[in-house]
Amino acid sequence: MDPRGPELPPARGPLSAALVAYLRGTGPLPDPAGAGDPDPYGDDPQLALYLCYELHYRGFAGVPAEAEWDPDLLRLRAALEHRFLAALRADTPGHESLDDALGALLVEPAEGTGVTHFLCAEGELWHLREYAAQRSLYHLKEADPHAWVLPRLWGRAKAAMAAVEYDEFGGGRAERVHARLFADLMRDLGLDTAYGRYLDAAPAEMLAVVNLMSLFGLHRALRGALVGHFAEVEITSSPGSRRLSEALGRTGAGAAARFFYDEHVEADAVHEQVVRHEVIGGLLEEEPELAADIAFGIDATEYLEGRLAGRLLADWHAGRSSLRVPLGQPDALARPSGT
Repeated sequence: MDPRGPELPPARGPLSAALVAYLRGTGPLPDPAGAGDPDPYGDDPQLALYLCYELHYRGFAGVPAEAEWDPDLLRLRAALEHRFLAALRADTPGHESLDDALGALLVEPAEGTGVTHFLCAEGELWHLREYAAQRSLYHLKEADPHAWVLPRLWGRAKAAMAAVEYDEFGGGRAERVHARLFADLMRDLGLDTAYGRYLDAAPAEMLAVVNLMSLFGLHRALRGALVGHFAEVEITSSPGSRRLSEALGRTGAGAAARFFYDEHVEADAVHEQVVRHEVIGGLLEEEPELAADIAFGIDATEYLEGRLAGRLLADWHAGRSSLRVPLGQPDALARPSGT
């Protein structure tokens, strides 16, 4: 048993309850067809899928590392993935072409109404702390889901993707690894920096955003969709990061909190060009038939980010927490980063 991973979270329904029991060695695996929330985007199935995926990253305290390749768990994961992917293909508004999908990402609306616009214009420190807690589910393992695609690429696409990933992992310097920088941001905001600490607090909409990365990254057949997802992240990151840095400065956050987003303003402006021209261009040069998959990756990411934005903004405009478990006061003794 590996004691170093995060603790298994509380269940959110019969499906995740049975899965947690199985991982603890106290019960059988659930039947995904007969248990849990029928909504594929709901808390119960999204938590169950998140737990399955996390076995491929750091795992959980008390769960054997061998569970990563447990064939029964993989069958459960496959069933959950099938429901999730089928829902995404049915529900995601799609662009007619890859050029259209990319073109839409390059247009910054004059009157933005998204989460980063809200945080920049009127967000308070408690909004930013909630935002950071939710995003920690990805940012404390930033770029790890995208690294799965490297063995599935070659030529220009592989070289360019590896170059971008090298930057994400600090360019060979541990203190510059982006996951480490995000832990510094969290500490500056008085948040606990332990990996997986806010899993129980994050709503299903946030789990779905993170699960999408693992879904695309862990399947060679979805390598085009992963590249599309990565393009969406890199192209939209720079202006959003600028707004978040301004929001942190306006609300009195410290230099470490702002540094994470300032770093992304500069780095992702460069990455956007590399991803568009070299990663996507190189992939299409080798496999032009993947254009539709790349567009789907972009559109599915936009769809799930839109659902998350709707949840956050509805809660914040109503003056309530967006988290399932609201945060306490800033913790001056937040644990040091484990990244």
